[in-house]
Amino acid sequence: MRKLLIVVGAIVVLLAVGLWALSTPDIPRATLEAKYAKPPSEFLMLPDGARAHVRDRGPRDAPALVLIHGSNASLFTWEPWVARLSGQWRVVSMDMPGHGLTGAVPNGDYSQEAMVRFTAEVADKLGLHRFALGGNSMGGGVAARFAEEHPNRVSALILVDAGGMPTREQGSSIPLVFRIARMPVVNQLLLHITPRSLVSEGLNDAIVRKNILTDQMIDQYWDFARMTGTREATRARFALPWNTAVADDIGKITAPTLILWGDKDGLIPVEAAHRFHDAIKGSKLIIYPGTGHIPQEEVADRSAKDVADFLTATLRPAEAAPVPAQEGPMQQGPTATPPAEPLPVAPQ
Repeated sequence: MRKLLIVVGAIVVLLAVGLWALSTPDIPRATLEAKYAKPPSEFLMLPDGARAHVRDRGPRDAPALVLIHGSNASLFTWEPWVARLSGQWRVVSMDMPGHGLTGAVPNGDYSQEAMVRFTAEVADKLGLHRFALGGNSMGGGVAARFAEEHPNRVSALILVDAGGMPTREQGSSIPLVFRIARMPVVNQLLLHITPRSLVSEGLNDAIVRKNILTDQMIDQYWDFARMTGTREATRARFALPWNTAVADDIGKITAPTLILWGDKDGLIPVEAAHRFHDAIKGSKLIIYPGTGHIPQEEVADRSAKDVADFLTATLRPAEAAPVPAQEGPMQQGPTATPPAEPLPVAPQ
């Protein structure tokens, strides 16, 4: 028995040493703010004590476009659109609770409904009563739910590979970090071990056009994942039960709606795009061939031009110079053809 205890003790020590060796410490918020919160970044104090990281660019008297990023991303995913659109529109991007430089929030609520409230509070702080609203992945689900709950505030809706619409298929490209985050007990490891390789693998799964995937992008995602409090917030968010609110109330969306999707999205299949299109009366669907989960970065020129054209027709800004498209042909219009092969889907 004594020998067995010694062996067990030795194994425990080895495991502890191994976990310590693999552990990645938190990065203080101040360190990341010094690195990433360059102008035009600003921080807004919200009623519940959350400190929202926001970027607000473009003419203040122009129609506003508010953008919501996806799971484990940040407002920086919208920089390609901001560069192309902020000359004509007021473009607001924000880091959602548990993400980017907003990070963990005092109320500890990372549900979809809490993110809808967060979006409304940021808009209120900026004096935006009515605005166009866009979202990618998780952020697309938040945007759709916002449009359902606050129809009078949404002048136009843009869904980019959006979450919230059930599909028949399950994904084969779900990043390992997403799978671990949903495993009870095992997900505790993510509080202490977040190797850069997990971040790299996740981005590789999401992105089809690899030319946009850089060491700088990977490092940025990795930095924000390790900000003090963010790993606890991420674990809490992935522990939330699935909800069907977006799909249940999809008929409440009355805003003009543009749906953009990558036909090779391995996280949320293009089937979901067609379901959104069928459910939202008068919506317009554009599908980008050879594109993955984040068209706003993968096909920045084309997708920004599609948004510019849509907003020009919908909101009619005083000056609407055309935005050139450069990446090549695409499928477009209300009857865009789905891809020949079925695509997988993953949790958002």
